[in-house]
Amino acid sequence: MPFNFPIFLTWLRIAVIPLLVCIYYVPEGLFTLGEKNLIATILFVCAAITDWLDGYLARKWAQSSSFGAFLDPVADKLIVAATLLVLLNFDRVPVWVALIIIGREITISALREWMAQLGASASVAVHFLGKVKTTMQLVAISFLLYDNTLFGVIHTGILGKYLIIIAAMLTLWSMVYYLRKAWPVIADKS
Repeated sequence: MPFNFPIFLTWLRIAVIPLLVCIYYVPEGLFTLGEKNLIATILFVCAAITDWLDGYLARKWAQSSSFGAFLDPVADKLIVAATLLVLLNFDRVPVWVALIIIGREITISALREWMAQLGASASVAVHFLGKVKTTMQLVAISFLLYDNTLFGVIHTGILGKYLIIIAAMLTLWSMVYYLRKAWPVIADKS
């Protein structure tokens, strides 16, 4: 297993998950809900930044590896799923949205694994639509975690609810895109 700074950043993103979840279970006497929201938002935003940074650095420093390519999307899916479950617990995200997002991630991960076994990984390679979907999810989740007024006028919880619905629609769209790209291979190999 290779180890370099980009992979360290990916592991750091995974390590943030229990901290992000556990902050909400710290007794109210230590932190108010608003403080917990702020800490969770900071942790999540930092993790989201490392999602971009680890890939950028791996390419720039020529430290890309098959292990890093495997671990990076796993870290992304874990932090998004864990955070969605926290948001569900606080009734900040509808169940159907969480099911769409988590269900899509499981489906496309399985599809990519299957396509790799068939030697057709290129048919389900990461597409721009997937990157837009991920960005929208990360922004929406950040707003939903913060759940407070920003600049005295924007309530991030309300804005986040609209953005997470848009993210869910983009998530469905990207799933359909990948399934359609894979369909000719699936039809041919079935």
